[in-house]
Amino acid sequence: MHTDKLINRARRSILKSLGLLGGLVAARQVQAMHTDTHLDDTTAHHIVYQCNKADPDYLQHILFSAGEMVRKYGDDIEVVIVAFAAGIHLVAEYPLRPVPRELQQRAASLAEYGVAFHACGNTMKSLGWSDFDLLSFATVVPIGADDLMQLQEKGFAYISW
Repeated sequence: MHTDKLINRARRSILKSLGLLGGLVAARQVQAMHTDTHLDDTTAHHIVYQCNKADPDYLQHILFSAGEMVRKYGDDIEVVIVAFAAGIHLVAEYPLRPVPRELQQRAASLAEYGVAFHACGNTMKSLGWSDFDLLSFATVVPIGADDLMQLQEKGFAYISW
């Protein structure tokens, strides 16, 4: 009986991995447009998410929503996730808060499809972090709240949980 449980667990793990791989391959067909400035894009839709908590459920909701927007609008949307306060740990190489690696991998995957991740420079200073403490896809902005404001002034819809 114990062997059956191990086999079933292994089978579920393999199927889960195949499902994830299939999802990534399918998502590869859709890529959000993305520029270095994130302000001069010609896409019809612009959305910015506030990410200021390290709670896994909270992070899951933001990443799922961002992914759904990319799937729906494809190349016609620009998505930015601004991480500050405890939310910055999502984009940390070695988070000081418990952030599941799976969520960081999902964020990295979204970044490959054009979702921009902005990390608050003020939060980084308070933690004694430099650019090297962030995952490679994150871009440092001086002040996360200012980044949110500027993006909204440029027409980005603001989403907060």
